[in-house]
Amino acid sequence: MTYDRLVCANCAAPVSEGRCPVCRANRERMQHEGPFGGLSPAALIGLLLVLIAAMALLAHQTA
Repeated sequence: MTYDRLVCANCAAPVSEGRCPVCRANRERMQHEGPFGGLSPAALIGLLLVLIAAMALLAHQTA
């Protein structure tokens, strides 16, 4: 989940606005999670399956 859709429980404002210290801390934490931090587990599994299928296809074509 991305921080632009989250609502802070402390100040009831969007986390992306960073109105309170809690919002700012969560926004910083979520920005440092990396490129795959915002993806859901289902999306990560889907990407993994696509990678495995591509590797199997490549192995089949070279054999």
